[in-house]
Amino acid sequence: MVKDGFFSRFRPRFWDYKLGAQPYQPLFNYARIWILSVALLSAVCLVPLSVLFVVDFQLSQQAIESEVTLRTVRLASNTRRTLTYFIDERQAALRFIVEESKFEALVDPVHIKEMLRNLKVGFGGFVDVGVLLPSGQQVAYSGPFDLRGRDYGDKDWFKKTMQNGVYISDVFLGYRNSPHMIIAVKGRRPDNKSFILRGTLDIKRLIDIITGMELSENCDAFVINRQGVLQTPSRFYGDILERIDMPVPEYSEHTRAFETTDSKGNKILVGYAYIADSPYILEIVRMQDEVMNIWDSLRADLIWFFLGSFLVIFLVICGISTYMVNKVFYADQTRLRTLHRMEHTNRLASIGRLAAGVAHEINNPLAVINEKAGLIKDIFLFRHEYKEDSRVMEPIDVIISSVERCGAITKQLLGFARHLEVEVQHVHLGELVKEVLNFLKKESEYRNIEQVVDITEDVPCIYTDRGKLQQVFINLINNAYQAVDREGRIVVRARPDEDPDWVDIRVEDTGCGIAPEDIKKIFEPFFSTKKKSGGTGLGLSITYGLVKKLGGMVYVHSEPGQGTVFNIKLPIDMEGDVNEGSSG
Repeated sequence: MVKDGFFSRFRPRFWDYKLGAQPYQPLFNYARIWILSVALLSAVCLVPLSVLFVVDFQLSQQAIESEVTLRTVRLASNTRRTLTYFIDERQAALRFIVEESKFEALVDPVHIKEMLRNLKVGFGGFVDVGVLLPSGQQVAYSGPFDLRGRDYGDKDWFKKTMQNGVYISDVFLGYRNSPHMIIAVKGRRPDNKSFILRGTLDIKRLIDIITGMELSENCDAFVINRQGVLQTPSRFYGDILERIDMPVPEYSEHTRAFETTDSKGNKILVGYAYIADSPYILEIVRMQDEVMNIWDSLRADLIWFFLGSFLVIFLVICGISTYMVNKVFYADQTRLRTLHRMEHTNRLASIGRLAAGVAHEINNPLAVINEKAGLIKDIFLFRHEYKEDSRVMEPIDVIISSVERCGAITKQLLGFARHLEVEVQHVHLGELVKEVLNFLKKESEYRNIEQVVDITEDVPCIYTDRGKLQQVFINLINNAYQAVDREGRIVVRARPDEDPDWVDIRVEDTGCGIAPEDIKKIFEPFFSTKKKSGGTGLGLSITYGLVKKLGGMVYVHSEPGQGTVFNIKLPIDMEGDVNEGSSG
């Protein structure tokens, strides 16, 4: 019940309107028009919004993925340049020494020691340096180890240096049993014999470059060689010289990125770059969760914005549709009320014309009956025995009195018919009320309903439309008869108002009364508390309109079980009141 009451506040008035429930059919199916209006406006407004949302959703996802990929590639490119510069700088230093220094100076123990000190100070990262002959024998050495005279002729790096002129090694343990890398440069002596200057580098500087990158918790960066062996430690995939469980990316001169899945089943984005003229490959790994976290935040904002926009637009559509269909509904209801009033007016006019015709036709035979009954009475009065015979004279008197009563009724009918025509005249309220009550005299006698007319002598005649005022009394007194039970009481009172230009009229009954929730609706068209007994809901609405046309006001006071009072205030001079109102 609470749920129905809540939603009933927002339900349009036309929604529960039943087609075929009235004598005159409405022009439209209002609920159907409302549904079609909402559907069409939703299709025009919400479908494009939904399409735009889907497109923007996909573009935003692609943009974020592209941005993350581009950021990864850019970071890999910048780090590659740093690593390339680090290696090239030390390679260039060794080449400069080979080209600018004499061989005799290079093999001099004092000179080579001074050279190592200068390399450490100027470039950093150097651990030791050595000079090797074409046979592989190291003839000069400066460093923390005793490697002078060591033979490297069978080492792969020595052979490749002799062949290519320069060599950059992987990270390896070697004789030192410690991770390091070497850069070797081939040179020539004055006698055109070759030699090799080799420098050993500590990979700490290489590791510092990688760890110095600004990476999130779900991101990893490391260097591998072309066999997939780690050259620097990795946060997720192992320590130095361990093989990673991922394929080595294909060679490319440019920095690239791709999506894959690691051995742990994690979806990752890998940005990589080959370090030119070296065996190193830089890899930056981003967990897909990091990418999804960025997307999830934006996706939630997009979804909430879409849902909010969708809801607001849909509510506006419903409001506009309801407003427009309500306008059509009210216009159609006005048309129906007009038709009902026209029907009621035509019916009253027809009844008036019929009453006038019936009264006129009845008057002729009544006149004949009255004349013949009077003649019979005169004849019997000439004979003494009939004059004193009550069995003869009383029936004749009854006939004559009944004819007179029928004549009075036909005069009232003719008066009612004449009052249907608009005619402003002086009206005596007491006579008009008694005339109306005479129509209901038989019903009051049958139901033992007491009729009281309490109109004081100081109530003046009023100048108004007699027919409209008579219709007002007929409607109110009829309502009172329908409300009271047997042995009830109906009182019509009239008093001069506090304003000397107005008169105060009250129609009171001792009936069932009106419920408080119905008081505000009783003057609305088609509202009736007696629909089960045939009420149309037009009587009080018409009464309200007639009182307004007479320039008056009508009020009602009622309590359930305590009866009802209709209070009418009318101007004594209807035309004077109308003129004053128009001039003001």
